[in-house]
Amino acid sequence: MYASDINEHLRDEVNPKIVYTTRGFNADSKRYAKEAKFDGIEDFRVDNGKLYQELVECRVIKTERELKLLAHINRISSEAHIWVMQNIQPGMKEFQIESMFQHWGYFRGGCRHQSYTSICGCGPHGSVLHYGHAGAPNDGTIGESQLCLFDMGAEFRCYASDITCTIPSNGKFTSDQKLIYNAVLAAQQAVMAAIKPGVSYIEMHRLAYRVICEHLMDIGILHGGTIDDMMNANMGAVFMPHGLGHFMGLDTHDVGGRPKNHPKQTLPGFSSLRCCVELRAGMVLTVEPGVYFNDYSIDSALNDPAMSIYINSEILERFRGMGGVRIEDDVVVTRTGMVNLTQCPRTVEEIQDTMAGKAWNVKVIDNDLVFSSI
Repeated sequence: MYASDINEHLRDEVNPKIVYTTRGFNADSKRYAKEAKFDGIEDFRVDNGKLYQELVECRVIKTERELKLLAHINRISSEAHIWVMQNIQPGMKEFQIESMFQHWGYFRGGCRHQSYTSICGCGPHGSVLHYGHAGAPNDGTIGESQLCLFDMGAEFRCYASDITCTIPSNGKFTSDQKLIYNAVLAAQQAVMAAIKPGVSYIEMHRLAYRVICEHLMDIGILHGGTIDDMMNANMGAVFMPHGLGHFMGLDTHDVGGRPKNHPKQTLPGFSSLRCCVELRAGMVLTVEPGVYFNDYSIDSALNDPAMSIYINSEILERFRGMGGVRIEDDVVVTRTGMVNLTQCPRTVEEIQDTMAGKAWNVKVIDNDLVFSSI
């Protein structure tokens, strides 16, 4: 049927009481969905308010076939990240890493497209959250002993993956790099252990901040107060100015995370959270805590008396220029917890062993087991 036939078809064969169209606000893009139009639509009673929300809800809980696709594309992207770990060398360009990842996904997995523009930030570039776009097109040179933040995900049959690995350019973390990496890993592990139906993802974001602040206090970057003082001052947002995660599926930032009447967040960091709901079995979302030494964010905090009293500037200087660490996995919420679809090396030891050439086994996830647990 052509668009020019819709009017006649509806009038002569369907005779609907109401024609539903999809005009709805996407809280992530801040745009309205484009509403269907056809010649003669004004002759029908049109409701453009209900269908969008119903379709959004349909995309929040994944079907068995969707989970199989998402598990498959996560396996391909995990393998591509591992291949990058085993082939990166100082002196390469960041765009070469992007190219390597894309090649593996297409050559080995049939993934013609990427879920988003790859972020390949090495050294200070890793502190820029969406580095890699046209304004900064992954054109830096990878230095010796730099932290490299690679946020890359292949797309398969319109379904996304979204994985971030942070690795040392020469295969060995420095002692300071280990401190920051382990702080982020501890935050991710704490959140994953707490995920289950009924849990608020806003509270998971808060938990990530708490674990990160505890580790920064142990390192000495934060001082002069208790962990509750740090949380009340929202010190976590200084070092992690983004949200903990978002829904994922047909879009990298899939719809449904900020539904109508969701609890709006105004605090820095919290306001960027793209999943502001209680979790339910069958949801797929990212868990992506991070710590970044971004000059703008840090300088703003140092100029704020309510925050600067908690920052040890002398120790902080040791970490300026390091860039950032983000660890991002894609998970499915189950009845009792969650299943991690991402299968990349995650501990310091696992990453260093993989970069040294040790084989890392990427398993095929038992999709029937995953779906039966939802």
